Amino acid sequence: MTCDRSAPRTRLATAIAVASLAGGTALAEHPSQAAADSRPLGHDVSSYQKQIDWRAARAKGARFVYVKATESDSYRNPHFSSQYSGSRAAGLLHGAYHFAVPSASSGARQAKYFLQHGGHWKADGWTLPPALDIEHNPYDTRQSCFGLGRTAMVHWIRAFSDEVRRSTGRRPVIYTTARWWDRCTGGSRAFGATHPLWLADYSGAAQLPAGWSHLTIRQYASRGPLPGDQDRWNGTLAQLRRFADG
Repeated sequence: MTCDRSAPRTRLATAIAVASLAGGTALAEHPSQAAADSRPLGHDVSSYQKQIDWRAARAKGARFVYVKATESDSYRNPHFSSQYSGSRAAGLLHGAYHFAVPSASSGARQAKYFLQHGGHWKADGWTLPPALDIEHNPYDTRQSCFGLGRTAMVHWIRAFSDEVRRSTGRRPVIYTTARWWDRCTGGSRAFGATHPLWLADYSGAAQLPAGWSHLTIRQYASRGPLPGDQDRWNGTLAQLRRFADG
């Protein structure tokens, strides 16, 4: 994922995990290559991609996309509206994500900002649940955890999640890395049973953060045939559609 307001584009090494939250049984963590290749392709984009040829993306195999809506409690992706509506018009399942900056304000405040500017979910069969991008601090490499202790970070994530659920009825997808999760939450197991996990895993090692046992979405590359980051749903297209349905 990206922090749009910094000059360098920092990246994660992450992947998504959800157990049976997808409306069906999630597939095994280490699928065969043939099985993996049959799983729906997706991608995630931000303001860096600007105007996107969505029909071309779908022709190349894209079936879902996450679009960055907000960051912290003051930044909005200026291309969000066109990217979000354009992806739907091209026949892609779509969802919105928020880039967290826990040092700036509370989880509840950032969730409210996100929900006010594109983060809402609706049961239309096309909208994926909101996603929280919580990872290393791109603005200060000495403060990877944004200056929060482990307990405080868990409380921050819980507050964000509670606000999203209160407003939409759904828990957010959590995008993170096993390394960051262990370091900044102390390996908290408080979210794995109820929150879909999006794991960026560029090596294919599929190390999961504490609390999760299955992958749901894997971010496997920062570039490829689709605009933005390359993702793959860990299941069938029917399961992906049920995930959108809630």
